[in-house]
Amino acid sequence: MKSLAFVFLAWTTYRVFSQETFPVNGILDERPEVFAFINATLHKDYRTAIENGTLLIRKGKVADHGKNIAIPKDAVVVDLKGAHIYPSFIDLYADYGVPPVKKPEGDTWRQARFDSGKKGAFGWNESIKPEIRADELFKTDDRAAGDLRKSGFGTVLAHQRDGIARGSGVLVTLGNERENKEIVKGIASAHYSFDKGSSLQDYPSSLMGAIALLRQTYLDAAWYAQAKGTVPYNISLEAWNRLQSVPQVFDATDALSLFRADKIGDEFGVQYIIKGNGSEYKRAYDVKATGASLIVPISFPDAYDVENPFDALQVSLAAMKHWELAPANLAILHGAGIEFAITTDGLQDKNVFLSNLRKAIQYGLPEEAALKALTYSPARMLGVQAHVGTLEKGTFANFIITSGKLFDEKTRILENWIRGKKFVIEYAVPENIDGEYQLTIPGFSCKLTIEGSPFSIKAHVFLNDTAKAEAQFSRTDNSVTIAFNQTHEKDKTRFVRLNGVMEKEKWTGKGQLSDGTWVDWEARYVKPLEKKDEKKDEKRDTIPATGKVIYPFTAYGYSEPPGQETVLIKNATVWTNEPEGILQNADVLIKNGKIAAVGKNVSDAGARVIDGTGKHVTAGIIDEHSHIAISRGVNEGSHASSAEVRIGDVVNSEDINIYRQLAGGVTAVQLLHGSANPIGGQSQLIKLRWGYAPEKMKLENAPQFIKFALGENVKCSNW
Repeated sequence: MKSLAFVFLAWTTYRVFSQETFPVNGILDERPEVFAFINATLHKDYRTAIENGTLLIRKGKVADHGKNIAIPKDAVVVDLKGAHIYPSFIDLYADYGVPPVKKPEGDTWRQARFDSGKKGAFGWNESIKPEIRADELFKTDDRAAGDLRKSGFGTVLAHQRDGIARGSGVLVTLGNERENKEIVKGIASAHYSFDKGSSLQDYPSSLMGAIALLRQTYLDAAWYAQAKGTVPYNISLEAWNRLQSVPQVFDATDALSLFRADKIGDEFGVQYIIKGNGSEYKRAYDVKATGASLIVPISFPDAYDVENPFDALQVSLAAMKHWELAPANLAILHGAGIEFAITTDGLQDKNVFLSNLRKAIQYGLPEEAALKALTYSPARMLGVQAHVGTLEKGTFANFIITSGKLFDEKTRILENWIRGKKFVIEYAVPENIDGEYQLTIPGFSCKLTIEGSPFSIKAHVFLNDTAKAEAQFSRTDNSVTIAFNQTHEKDKTRFVRLNGVMEKEKWTGKGQLSDGTWVDWEARYVKPLEKKDEKKDEKRDTIPATGKVIYPFTAYGYSEPPGQETVLIKNATVWTNEPEGILQNADVLIKNGKIAAVGKNVSDAGARVIDGTGKHVTAGIIDEHSHIAISRGVNEGSHASSAEVRIGDVVNSEDINIYRQLAGGVTAVQLLHGSANPIGGQSQLIKLRWGYAPEKMKLENAPQFIKFALGENVKCSNW
C-alpha cells in the first residue's frame, strides 16, 4: 500500500506542475521533447559565436549551449555541420493576430458630435482608447505567422492601430498553437500616435489638436488618480493610469513628429520608444539628443521613372534625396549612437525584408549592429530578455537555422524553431554530395555535376561536349528527384523526370520521359569537381557613394547643419531704426547671434568680413500674422474654443516658404492659428533660421499670444 501511495503521490505532484489550462481530448503526450543540435556555428547572442557548438533544448526552452556539452540519452541529435544557428528575430511594431478597425461608413460631417457615441463609462473622446487590450483580441494566424517566420521572426509585439491612445500591446510567439500558448506577455506595452483613427468626432481635426488632446489626457489622468473615489468612474482614465508602468511606444509618421512625440514625453516625464518612418537620418543628431530608442522600418522607395522629362519635373529634390539616402538610414543612426530595433512594418511583401536588410548592411550598417537590432535591442526595450532575444539558458527555444552566415547574399533560412517546435522554411541536404556523376538512362548517357554547400545545391546535366542544362534537384533523406530538358537528335526536347534512392556512390531508380515511357536509371560517382578560383566578394568592402544630408531636407538646403558665426559687414549704409538714423560707410559686427557693435572702424580678428560697399543693411522685416511653416492644419475649428492648441507644437522647419520669406527680407514671424472659430489657439513667434530643427527656430522667452476671430469664417458667411 505504501508503495502504491507513493506512486499516486508522485503522479499527482507531476500533474500539478504540468497542469494544462485546457483539457486534452485523448492521451496527453508528456514526452520530454529534447533536441541536441551539434557541430553548428552557434550565435548565442549578437556578439558571441561558438564554432562547432551545441545547442540543447528541452520542452521548448534552451537547456544548455556551448562546446563539449553532455548530450542526454533521450535527446534527438541533429548534426548541423556547416550551418549556423541564430536567435530568431523580434518585431516590435506588428498587427499580427489583431483585427484592424474599419472607420464607420457615413457622412462624417453630419455624424460629428462633441460627446463620444461609445456606450459605457468611457472617456469623452473616441480617439483615446487605452482600454483596448490586444491580448483579448489576439487570434493566431498560421498563414500570417508563416510569412514572418520565413523572414526569421519568432516573436512580435502586436497592437490595434487605431486612435491617439491605442491601448496595450501583446507580445506573442509565431507558432501555431492555441492563443494562450503563444502569448509571452499579455500587457507588454502601451501605444500612441497623432492619428485619431476611426473616430467620427470632429475633434481633433488637426495635428495640433491631436497633440493638445494627448496632453490634456495626461493631465486628466493625473487629476483622476489624485481625486479617485470623489469623481465619476472613468474606464479610459483607469486603463490609462494602469498602462503607465509598461514600455510606452509612439508611432511618429515623419522625422518632425518624432521630436513632437518626444517633447510630449519630456513634458510628462515619459521616455517613449518611438517608431519612425525610415527618414530619421535627416536629423540624426537631433534624434540622438532625445535619448529615445527607435523602431525603424526598412521599406526603401523604388527608383523613380524619369525617362519622360515632364515626369521628371514632378519628382522633388527631397524625394530623390530620400531614394538615395534611405538605405543608409540605419548606418547613419548606428554611427550617431542611437539604439534601434528593426520592423517589417511598411513592407507590402515581407519576403523582401532580408534583401532590404542586406542592402542596409551594404550601405554601412555593421552586421553585429543589424543582429543586435533584430534580437537583443527589442528584447531589452520591452524588458523580456529572460524570454527572447538570446539563446541563454532558460530562454524560449526561438531560433533559426541558416545555410551560412545570416547576412551573406546566398544564405537561406532553412528552419525556424518557435518554442522548440520546428517550422521548415526550406529543405536542407544533410551532407556534402559534390562531385561528377555518370548519369545513364536507356539510350542516353551524360555527365551530371552536383556542386555547392550541403545547404545550397546546384545540378547540371552535360548533354554533349558543349551543351549544358541546369537540372532541378531535390532530396529528402535518401530519396532524390532530378528533372531536366534533354535534347536528342532532330532537335527535339524531352523533359526527363527521375526519382530514386541514394546509396553511397551509386544512385538508382525509375523515371519517366516526356512521352510517358518509364525507364530505369542510375548515376555513379566518378570524381570530385575541379576547384575553381574563388573570387572575393567585394560588396561588403565597398559602401555605395551617396550625397550628403541637407538641412532642411528640401530644395536650397545646406550640406552641413547651419550654425552661428562671427560676421563683420564693412562700409555699408546702415539703417539703424534708432535715434542715430542712417549711418553712411558704417560697420556692423554680428557675434553669438546678436548685434555686437555698429559704427565706423569696427574690427574683430576672428570675424568673417563681408564688403558692404554700395549696399544697405537694415533690421529684418517682422511678419506679425503668418500661416507658413505649420504642419497638418492651421485651424482646430471643431470647437468654438480651442484655446488649448499650440502652433508651437506643429512648427514645420522644412517649409520652402521660410526660404522664400527670407528672400523677401522677412526674418521673424508670428505663426497664428486660423480664423475658423471665435477662440483659436496659442501662437508661436519664430526666427526664420533656415536649416534649424523646429524647437531651435522658436524665439527664446517670447511673449505669448492667442488668436481670436469674429469674421466671415466664424459666422460661416462664406458657405
